[in-house]
Amino acid sequence: MKSFFDKTGKMALGSRLRMLTARFTDDATEIYKLYDLPLSPKWFPVLFILIEDTEKTITEIAEEIGHSQPSVTKIIKEMAAAGLVASNLKSADKRTNVVKLSEKGQQLSEKLKVQLVDVEAAVETLTSEARHNLWEAIAEWEFLLDHKSLLRRVNEEKKLRESKDVRIVEYEAKYQSAFKALNEEWISTYFTMEAADYKALDNPKTYILDRGGKIFVALYKDEPVGVCALIKMDDPDYDFEMAKMAVSPKAQGKNIGWLLGNAIVKATKELGGKKLYLESNTLLKPAISLYHKLGFKKVVSRATPYARANIQMELVLDN
Repeated sequence: MKSFFDKTGKMALGSRLRMLTARFTDDATEIYKLYDLPLSPKWFPVLFILIEDTEKTITEIAEEIGHSQPSVTKIIKEMAAAGLVASNLKSADKRTNVVKLSEKGQQLSEKLKVQLVDVEAAVETLTSEARHNLWEAIAEWEFLLDHKSLLRRVNEEKKLRESKDVRIVEYEAKYQSAFKALNEEWISTYFTMEAADYKALDNPKTYILDRGGKIFVALYKDEPVGVCALIKMDDPDYDFEMAKMAVSPKAQGKNIGWLLGNAIVKATKELGGKKLYLESNTLLKPAISLYHKLGFKKVVSRATPYARANIQMELVLDN
């Protein structure tokens, strides 16, 4: 019969690590008894630091062992109740409160040092019997998770999976109402609709398509949930403007903005454009982050028909 972890696989990594931690903790409790040490396993990090350094503040201990300050404070109180530490002492310069081992704690630390020699030898033996070095693997995983958390990795996989149900198609007349509604939704949420908005949204064919631009529509399971326009500019510095990007709140988190942005960049290149321009507002942090991810850089402010625009950006294309 398959075990629980055979059935779940790696998705239960956290549960398996907790069980392994519990096994080590239970053994640690018995090991302390073996050496006649009245200690709780959770005290060890604090005790070890105080053995290494004669006195420390709670903040210093918390930072060094990677615990929260409230957690360390609780441990210190428990150790003080056991007579192992003296707390709320003044440092040598009288400026901060510090914690240090009591006389009882110092005596106990000498016995602990003997135990640690045996524990380290036992762990080395266990490591030599294993095919994989757990200690080194943990360090590697910690490094990788510091760089990118598991939450972020899962979110990326979620976006990737859901984006497979997204299709980017070119605008057709049947999408005109969605083009307008999606833009009205986000603009009205943060700002006020302006005359320039209605000009483009009410007449996309005349204002955008007939002038050499394009509009892309994101379909999620065949429902229009995102739009973005590529507007031909009559400007000495820029060929096209990326504008009117909107994604329905119910479809956010599916990489749709990224897919639309890439469709715009690709179309700009295909049309021979060298520089792509956009306007936005710094309140829209996810949008600004997306533009940076696409390669846009902030430029000096230019004249704009939109009262809400407070940032202009450009993307220089390498065709």
